[in-house]
Amino acid sequence: MTESKTFNRTATVILTLLVIITLLPILLILVSSFTDETSLLQNGYSFLPKAWSLDAYYYIVKQGVVIVRAYGISFFTTIVGTVFSVLLTTTLAYPMARKSFRYRNVLSFFVFFTMLFNGGIVPSYIMWTRFFHIKNTIWALLIPNYLVSAFNVILVKNYYANNIPDALVEASQIDGASELTIFKKVMFPLAKPVVATISLFTGLCYWNDWTNGLYYVDKAKFYSIQLLLLKIMNNIQALKTNSSAAMLGTGAVELPGTSVRMAMAFIGILPILIIYPFVQKYLVEGVVIGAVKG
Repeated sequence: MTESKTFNRTATVILTLLVIITLLPILLILVSSFTDETSLLQNGYSFLPKAWSLDAYYYIVKQGVVIVRAYGISFFTTIVGTVFSVLLTTTLAYPMARKSFRYRNVLSFFVFFTMLFNGGIVPSYIMWTRFFHIKNTIWALLIPNYLVSAFNVILVKNYYANNIPDALVEASQIDGASELTIFKKVMFPLAKPVVATISLFTGLCYWNDWTNGLYYVDKAKFYSIQLLLLKIMNNIQALKTNSSAAMLGTGAVELPGTSVRMAMAFIGILPILIIYPFVQKYLVEGVVIGAVKG
């Protein structure tokens, strides 16, 4: 008992230190977003800046329509993309987990093959733009790269195979249930931990994505918050010129380039920080169980 208490206390202290170390960069981003631009450039990043300022958030408020639209695009693509990705992933994993499916090994091979090899950026760009015509559409942010992940499919397939007894499926078949009914009433409801896990993985990919927008979108109305942040980072010096400041309506306020990036970066990760605690308990269970070889 004493050894168990000692271990628990030691583990708690170590994990607490690791959590603090993990949160320090986020805290530094937050503090930097409230730091005066001149102080930030002269003194560098600090947890205790010499001068505080709200100029970064003032700039973000002034760009209200652009920022709100970018967040709307990010939320839309994250929610819709995650829902469709989970549906496609779980349905594809279902036949791969069924021992009675004759071609499950062949299907598993093709899924696994995509983890090792891909056509590359140029062939993918030609395919999506010339044949599927998704350039400058919302589909460009939803379909490429993240809609179906081979890793997630294998994770769900292993979860089905290792944690849902064959007796449940056989009992459903005896009762006259079709394969679709078995999937909807038995397999999917019992896979809540791994579904929450792949939902978090996919949601993070969609929320943090900027590559799809960079490759397939050049219209501002389809910019996600991450792509907008990238555009600001790449053009921050141009935005500081007098002509740009006049067009953006910043008036006499000097554009706080570095602190704006910190503010947008913090706002960008804020939804993830809020959502993660609610799915964390499913994350560990889903990864550990789903990762076991089937």
